[in-house]
Amino acid sequence: MKTEIVSSVHDVPAADWDRLAEHAGVYLSHRWLAGEESDPTATASYALIRDHDGALAAAAPLYLVHREPNTYYEPAHLPPGAQRPHVIAGARRGYHNTPLTDPGLPGDVELQCLSLLRDAARDHAGRHGTSHWWPYLTEPAMQRLAPLYDTPPHRMEDDATIPLPGAGFDDYLAALPSKRRVAIRHERAAFEAAELDVRHLYLMDCYEDAGRLLAALQRSHGHGDDTDAMTGLLKRQADAMGERARVVAAYDGHRMTGFCLYYHQGGTTWLRAVGIDPERPAPFAYFALTYYEPIEDAYRHGTTALHAGMKAIEAKRLRGARVSGLYALVDTRAEGRA
Repeated sequence: MKTEIVSSVHDVPAADWDRLAEHAGVYLSHRWLAGEESDPTATASYALIRDHDGALAAAAPLYLVHREPNTYYEPAHLPPGAQRPHVIAGARRGYHNTPLTDPGLPGDVELQCLSLLRDAARDHAGRHGTSHWWPYLTEPAMQRLAPLYDTPPHRMEDDATIPLPGAGFDDYLAALPSKRRVAIRHERAAFEAAELDVRHLYLMDCYEDAGRLLAALQRSHGHGDDTDAMTGLLKRQADAMGERARVVAAYDGHRMTGFCLYYHQGGTTWLRAVGIDPERPAPFAYFALTYYEPIEDAYRHGTTALHAGMKAIEAKRLRGARVSGLYALVDTRAEGRA
């Protein structure tokens, strides 16, 4: 096995990278990572493990963080006075992380690749006088990596995924308890009675309207007017992801009153962002746009699960979500040389 560090995901053919990342989530896809390279708050590198024939066997992004604008990506669980790691291994956004390995590797070879990824992350961080950590690891990823680290994993959050059995929305409903089926039908009927114009769009065609609603959400949580920042963030995603960035939006006349941004990848539909106009709320618009409309589109696309992410876990359970843990692993054996 050979280890290599490259400075851009463009140094790896997209087909080679996505062969490993297809089922790992949209936030580790080649296009998403390429878009993240423009973020000035961190410098991206990529650890690559190749087999004796030169084929890519394992990989992980490595981010040297200069400034973290998202407090959820700060290692706040460490005790006071502990040295904070400044290199993130794996995905830096999306709250969903795993090392990438070829799914066809035998168990002993996969373990060797994971050890090499750990060593590459440790050495890369050491060159910058710091250490590394893996935030928001899925339970399977944590179980694969934890034996390679001295410190036990720390549970960060709950993570919700809604299974989508069968071939359509009625099959999704049939898998729920009868009371929940009645409640969801009521919510959908009340939203439809508002007679809003529901459109399926690409983010590139509506990022300005969506950015306005995201900023309104920020203001409702006590933050300042971040309209330009939210619009810029969505434009970068639209530029990077192209037609993969899908939006379901509700319009009252020409005005967008709610939207949900999501992605289809690897048999899963990934919810990314949602915004509802606080001045023009429609009955159950949040649930209709965040869950029911994306579920309908997921069935049309052929995916079998809706990744709903963390927070508001009880609301997601009520809509059929299965909940698992998200974990952090911190390296305490940094071989640093500033």
